[in-house]
Amino acid sequence: EVLHVAGVEMQLAAAVSFLTILQEELVSIVAYIHSFLPIILANLDHRDTVVSNAWLETLLTVINALPKETIRQEILSPLVSKAQLSQTIQSRLASCKILGKVARKFESHIIKRDILPLVKSLCQDVEYEVRSCMCRQLEFIAQGIGVEQTKSAILPELVELAKDEGSSVRIAAFDTIVNLLVMFDSDDRTQIIFPLVMMFCEKSFKADETILAPLSHQLGKLCHGLSGNLTEEQHSWFLDFYKKFSTLGLQHENGQSDHTTQFYAADMDAKYVSVRQNCAYNLPAMILFVDPKCFYSELYPTFSTLCHDPETLVRRTVATGFHEVIKLLGSGVHIVHKELIALLQDESLEVLDALLDHLPEILRFVITGGDHVGSESKVHIPDLIPALSVAEQRAATSLKWRIHEKLLLTFSCLPQVISSDQIYYKFLPIMFRIMTTNNVLPVQRASARTLCVFVRYNRKQEQRQEICSKLIEQLGQGRSCWNRLRFLDTCENIMDLFSKAFFCKYFFLPVLELSSDPVPNVRIKFCYMLPKLKSALKLPADKYLLQQLELCVRKLLCQEKDKDVTAIVRIITLELDRMEISMESFPKRLQEKDLLDHKKEKEENLLLEMEDMEKRGEIKSMNEKKLLSSFNKDGKKKTKLGRSRSLGGRVAPPKITTDKSAMKLTSAASNSQISTATKNALLSFDGTLQSHSSSSGGPSNLPSCPSRFYSANSNEQKTNWGKDTLPKKFNLKSRKSNP
Repeated sequence: EVLHVAGVEMQLAAAVSFLTILQEELVSIVAYIHSFLPIILANLDHRDTVVSNAWLETLLTVINALPKETIRQEILSPLVSKAQLSQTIQSRLASCKILGKVARKFESHIIKRDILPLVKSLCQDVEYEVRSCMCRQLEFIAQGIGVEQTKSAILPELVELAKDEGSSVRIAAFDTIVNLLVMFDSDDRTQIIFPLVMMFCEKSFKADETILAPLSHQLGKLCHGLSGNLTEEQHSWFLDFYKKFSTLGLQHENGQSDHTTQFYAADMDAKYVSVRQNCAYNLPAMILFVDPKCFYSELYPTFSTLCHDPETLVRRTVATGFHEVIKLLGSGVHIVHKELIALLQDESLEVLDALLDHLPEILRFVITGGDHVGSESKVHIPDLIPALSVAEQRAATSLKWRIHEKLLLTFSCLPQVISSDQIYYKFLPIMFRIMTTNNVLPVQRASARTLCVFVRYNRKQEQRQEICSKLIEQLGQGRSCWNRLRFLDTCENIMDLFSKAFFCKYFFLPVLELSSDPVPNVRIKFCYMLPKLKSALKLPADKYLLQQLELCVRKLLCQEKDKDVTAIVRIITLELDRMEISMESFPKRLQEKDLLDHKKEKEENLLLEMEDMEKRGEIKSMNEKKLLSSFNKDGKKKTKLGRSRSLGGRVAPPKITTDKSAMKLTSAASNSQISTATKNALLSFDGTLQSHSSSSGGPSNLPSCPSRFYSANSNEQKTNWGKDTLPKKFNLKSRKSNP
């Protein structure tokens, strides 16, 4: 009752509401047809274009739920009069869209009888907007009438529209032809479509540059659709046409000072950039068109040119589809290594951001040389590590911290790509630097998370040991309260990634020390971690740690003076009282989280066993070399002795030599002793055979080890990373707070 005098805002709200009523089935379809459909149809002719388009969109969605008979009577019958030339352009445009929608609801003979005459009439409309709109609906009409009727009724209309004087009509016809390629047979493609497309493409270069961008966008789909029906000459024509598009505008420079000429040149440059961007978008389709085996000879120069295009939009589009390119290349992925490095080092962070979306997938595929992801063989990529370092530096020095955060989280895939030694020497110092110097909290947390992943998959106990020591010394016992807060963040990540046994052995007690931190914010964060700390314990092995935890809670309840900390402690204490501690004596009662923890501990033990086997292999190899050397010396001595007997009458006195069997026995015994000692050291480090706390009854200290963050020939060993220090007992009372 109100809509006929309502304003634009109320009309738009009503259009949305009417659609919601149908979608949520608030009334029956019969009631909806009786009460709401007439109002929708009446408002299609609203004088305001925005309002009429809103009601048209509502009707197009409602048609899907309407019965065929209702569509025929209420929508299709009035459409005959609304599609006449005497009606407004707005009414005829709405008729085009409605025809395209209702054609999917009826059988082919009904479409041919009732809808096709209207379609042909609108394709011949005097207004180019109507012809263009109807042309874009021909795809849906063709799907309704089938292949045979499309060839006889729709294809002639498309051919005529492709030659239309209006550029928008020609573009619509070209797009529709490309989308309907699958419905045309080989003869139609060869005799009708290909000549038409060739004429269309040549005309766009010579006379009408307005259609260059739409044409270049559909070029990949067009080539792929026609590839099975082209001769070698036609194939080469399309490929050359694509190559021209990919360099369009790069050779043209206008140095004139006339203002009009400069503006025109800038406008043309913008169109050319769009064309080259579409060429970058179509790269995967063109690789299929030429066959991946011919990529290097046919498309590699074009691909390299697009990767180094002067416009950021083009390079970003290449980076977005780079993962599709390497998948198509397969074992030939090594061809594009240089381009990957160039995109990683691109001066624009937008390019790096686009590459990061699939960078883990790209690196895994490239590093295996196109083989399966689980392949053991890895391909060395020159300059990969420097390129990643440069990308991190660019992101760190910019103001776009979200890209920096995204890059750091992406670095967590590196253990699957490069060796743990390379990560240890090249990337761990970067993570520590970010955690201690960066001022953006999400970036700090991202670096902490990635650092924990590095530790999780590090295959050398000495390196894992030193990283843990550095975390405790530089963060947990750091002078800045920000570092101590990041230490607690890191410990939460360690709880997620590592087993409970690993965390309790090396980080539980250092975390408890922060219960008496001089900064209230640190103590508050510690209090929020108390439930996680308790859930990490297992009885009876962690009885001592449980006692220390309860002692910290009692101290906080009795001695805490800050009211905020006190309030949080009281709430957390109630939660701690309700928690149950896991018992090692009931393995059958393991819950899902306990099974996950057991799996993590098993993986950690497996890493130790692998390291133990590698060390034993090195020792065995070394012993074999020594044994071979001794055999060679013994053989030389016997040769000399034989020569002395044959050449002279006197025999030289024999020298004492080592018996072979005795040497083998000694070597085996030595090998066994070293292997046993190594295994015991590994097991004592990671706590695999004995409990991490029960045997000592107290905290386990990390032994000192030489710092290996930099190579021996580096001058940077004199920095803090090269210190050979132990995490000393931290005296909280003597430390000055540095909030």
